[in-house]
Amino acid sequence: MTNTMSTSIVAQLQQQHTITALVENHAGVLARVAGLFARRGYNIESLAVSVTDKEEISRMTIVVGGDHRVLEQITKQLNKLVEVIKVVDYTETAAVERELALIKVNAEPKDRAEIMQVVEIFRGRIIDMSDKTFIVEVTGSTDKLDKITHLLESYGIRELVRTGIIAMARGAKTASRSGRDGE
Repeated sequence: MTNTMSTSIVAQLQQQHTITALVENHAGVLARVAGLFARRGYNIESLAVSVTDKEEISRMTIVVGGDHRVLEQITKQLNKLVEVIKVVDYTETAAVERELALIKVNAEPKDRAEIMQVVEIFRGRIIDMSDKTFIVEVTGSTDKLDKITHLLESYGIRELVRTGIIAMARGAKTASRSGRDGE
């Protein structure tokens, strides 16, 4: 097998996995989950955590890179944690994934119309403005956020913050309502 061919096979096996973990909502759970990844040498590429419609349950959306073996190992380890109620892998599931970005960009008077046009094309919003800057809010796929960020770089990005991916299965399938207590 040629070196190029083996590199291609490795690239195909390595992919981004989006996992949701429903966990008990109390202090220390996030640290335990993050520690699990760190101890095994897995890098969390994105992590979003929030309380669900039930105050006692939090939902973690974790994006991690690796092959199917890595995903299987992570899922097994997560399920061993006492505070984990349910783990759902969206890699093979039709899901809606979104991310939010706030981008503070230089906005000189001569550039404002162009910046506003870029923001409109990406269905973003200018949520704050000063005499020298705009703060742009945009939601969508990671690819969409990467593209608008790239376009705004030419004006000078002063600050950028992204939420990380959140995901939900399409259709009737849910991560909640079927936890370990038979809800």
